Amino acid sequence: MREAGLYADRLSVNIEIPTKAGLKLLAPDKKHEDFIKPMEKVKNEIIQYKQESKLIRSTPKYAPAGQSTQMIIGASGESDRDIMYSANFFYKKYNMKRVYYSGYVPVTTDSRLPGLGSQVPLLRENRLYQTDWLLRFYGFDVRELLNEHNLNLDLEIDPKLSWALSNRHLFPVDVNRVEKQLLLRVPGIGQKSVNKILQARKIRKLNWEHLKNIGIAINRA
Repeated sequence: MREAGLYADRLSVNIEIPTKAGLKLLAPDKKHEDFIKPMEKVKNEIIQYKQESKLIRSTPKYAPAGQSTQMIIGASGESDRDIMYSANFFYKKYNMKRVYYSGYVPVTTDSRLPGLGSQVPLLRENRLYQTDWLLRFYGFDVRELLNEHNLNLDLEIDPKLSWALSNRHLFPVDVNRVEKQLLLRVPGIGQKSVNKILQARKIRKLNWEHLKNIGIAINRA
């Protein structure tokens, strides 16, 4: 693994199944620790090489793009909340750069697996990636999007819009005054647009025409 890290941009130790219970069901010969130990090792190696490079310029780069993991969704019955809580744990505990979500594709019959007609819809994968993006770049806490009252993501609308509709009391917002954190939560406004708004409102009071020119999705906002 250490040698691989000196050649590869990124290393990936795949967790495969989001929960311990799911792993025990589908791969009883494997243990959760079998994935956790190498993840911890990769994390520590990355930290060590970075620290050494500050002292010794000739220190080689070790997995400069960090580490990632992947999990299969839909094979062992986990809810979206289970999946994203697990992903959030790995982001925080092991400094993950990316978590990948791979929908279960039935290729065989087994009493422990969903039936052959139960392939995970691509839209569910998409919603999980959108949620992942909100956690990493938009300041959302996983519990705001998924909790005991909301176990699965809405397939009809994206998670940012779903959150906004559930928190109507926070809207509308004044784009000329509101803080960046809430501006990031307005549907139809992305990171780049938020930064443009923050810069532009220093110069003038913004109206709908300005916002259109900035490039936000007016209808969604």
